[in-house]
This record gives sequence, structure tokens and C-alpha cells, in this order.
Amino acid sequence: MFRRTFWFTAGAAAGVWATTKVNRKIKQLTPESLAAQAANKAIEAGHRMKDFALDVRDGMVQREAELGEALGLNADPDPASSRRLTALESGDGPRYGKNPKDSKNPTYVERPTYSYNRNEDH
Repeated sequence: MFRRTFWFTAGAAAGVWATTKVNRKIKQLTPESLAAQAANKAIEAGHRMKDFALDVRDGMVQREAELGEALGLNADPDPASSRRLTALESGDGPRYGKNPKDSKNPTYVERPTYSYNRNEDH
């Protein structure tokens, strides 16, 4: 009698366990559950890509600093060294204004105007 009770209980427990496992698997395969799992995986992949991009950026900054130091680009410029003036600094560039007759400079040029109309025929 004890053997029959033991096997009956073991069979009932195995049946409950198997039913529970099957029901869980069925719930995991519903469209809503699959969509949620896919969204979670996409978010996780996005976080990994962001971390990778930040690591690459940090490595780039570090390598640029190493190269700048090796090439002497990070050194303070010598104030005694001569520097070429740009056209704006030297005053040799064209003069822009509203009325060319008011300008006594022969290099006077009217400011160019550009049309930014997106509906314009091309």
C-alpha cells in the first residue's frame, strides 16, 4: 500500500510540474511576450552600442593626446614667433557695406545675397 501511495504522489507531482512548465512556455510564446522580449533585447543592444561608442571616444581622445604630445602640438606657442595675419586681421580683404558710393576704398564689394527659397525652380 505504501508503494502505491508513493508512486501516486510522485506521478501527481510530476504532472503538476510538467503542466506548470508547459503553461510557462506557452505564455512566453504569445505575441505580446515575444514583442516585449524583442524590445528588451533591442534596448540592451542599444546600451551596449552606446557604451562601445563612449569607449571608442575615450580611446580617441587619449590617442590624440598621445600623438599631440609626441609631435609637440600641445606645447605653448612661442609669443616671439611671427604669425601670418589673416585677411580680416590685416584689413586687406574686401569691404562690405550698404552703399558703395560712401566707401572710399577701391576694394569695396557688395555683400553677396543668396536665395534660400526651397520652392524655387532649379
